[in-house]
Amino acid sequence: MKPKYFAFPYVGWMAVFVAAPIVLVVVFAFTTPDGSPTLDNFATMGSFTSVFIRSFWLAIVSTAICIAIGYPVAYFLSREGLRMQRIMLMLIMLPMWMNFLLRTYAWMSILENTGLLNRFLAFIGLPRMNIINTQAAIVIGMVYNFLPFMILPVYSVIVKIDSSLLEAAQDLGANNAAVFRKLIFPLSLPGVLSGVTMVFVPAVSTFIISQLLGGGKNMLLGDLIEMQFLGTAYNPHLGSSISLVMMVIVIAFMYVMNRFGEGEEMAVGL
Repeated sequence: MKPKYFAFPYVGWMAVFVAAPIVLVVVFAFTTPDGSPTLDNFATMGSFTSVFIRSFWLAIVSTAICIAIGYPVAYFLSREGLRMQRIMLMLIMLPMWMNFLLRTYAWMSILENTGLLNRFLAFIGLPRMNIINTQAAIVIGMVYNFLPFMILPVYSVIVKIDSSLLEAAQDLGANNAAVFRKLIFPLSLPGVLSGVTMVFVPAVSTFIISQLLGGGKNMLLGDLIEMQFLGTAYNPHLGSSISLVMMVIVIAFMYVMNRFGEGEEMAVGL
């Protein structure tokens, strides 16, 4: 049997579970319930501009926080010994072995008005904080769930940087700050860009986090799409059009990030 025949099951799987749903989304987005072609579904989306803005804003904020936390963690982790790196990587990935829904429920018990956080604040004599059912709670949930997707790509790139390059820079008189600014950071940008993509894409389309931690008061694109397919406002054609627009925006974002990453690699190479 020729090797190419072994790819047939994979091609069939992709056709059934990836290509076919995308085709259905496109067909539903451009048709009415009776099957007539229309663009009204896209015209109706103007009333959901605030949902689009809120979704992308919270995704950008969450991604920025993940960079601010994840990059230093990845950098200092790469500087540790091999044994410590293995232990820390296991601790970073350990929460990911738990169900996504359970992790989010855990944050509900922490952030709610009678949760662990407010109990601790009351115990030490500080005023309670009203975080649950706010955008801040949604951002906390996003950062917690998606932070490993920022740390791991950055770490995998930094740890592979040839130590001889760092030693050569130090031999030429560069201090630690200069080595980081002119060598480590530029070489680690592909990992940062991969992390941004891996955090931003699920953050902009999430719906469980916004429902549980946002209390339904801060609707995001994922909530809106789910409502069109499964909620009382059943309209799969409008839901498909929203999904298609979001898909195009995400693909454009990934394309720009990939092109930017290629440009940074070429600049570093020069």
